[in-house]
Amino acid sequence: MNEKSAAVQMAPEATSLKVVEPNTFFDRIHRIREEIARRAFEIFESGGGIIGHDLNDWFKAEAELLHPFHVNIVESEEALNIQAEVPGFNANELEVSLEPLRLTISGKRETSKEDKKKGKTIYEEQCSSELLRVIELPVEVDAVKSTARLKNGVLELSMPKAVQAKANRVDVKAA
Repeated sequence: MNEKSAAVQMAPEATSLKVVEPNTFFDRIHRIREEIARRAFEIFESGGGIIGHDLNDWFKAEAELLHPFHVNIVESEEALNIQAEVPGFNANELEVSLEPLRLTISGKRETSKEDKKKGKTIYEEQCSSELLRVIELPVEVDAVKSTARLKNGVLELSMPKAVQAKANRVDVKAA
């Protein structure tokens, strides 16, 4: 009986994620930016073309196209640990890029709309199937030794701090 209850209490195994090079994101970021700009202009036009609401139009377009997610950053003596809530995304749909002072989390999931043959849809909420977040880090980290894993809809990153060269005082002696 104890074996059975211990097996039930065990958490599901976490899925490891591969950290990718930052240059793989440039095309994706450019495409997302263009989509947001296009949608912001559509919002601008549909609102009568009133000047002065461009930032609001941009934020509204961004909210429609990108799925927002919460991030928690905890700093210890030796590392930065980040938890990002990415429910509904699996490891194959997420990409993580890490530079010494910048973290980029990107994801896109494919959704399929099922034909509803019975009944008439009265109300339907939609959520974007794409996410993008660029986080400026407070300290330099060692990207090579960093790890990322996905567990229960939470992306966990452990990034050891980069070793900083210590300044040494050098005494000058007369010859």
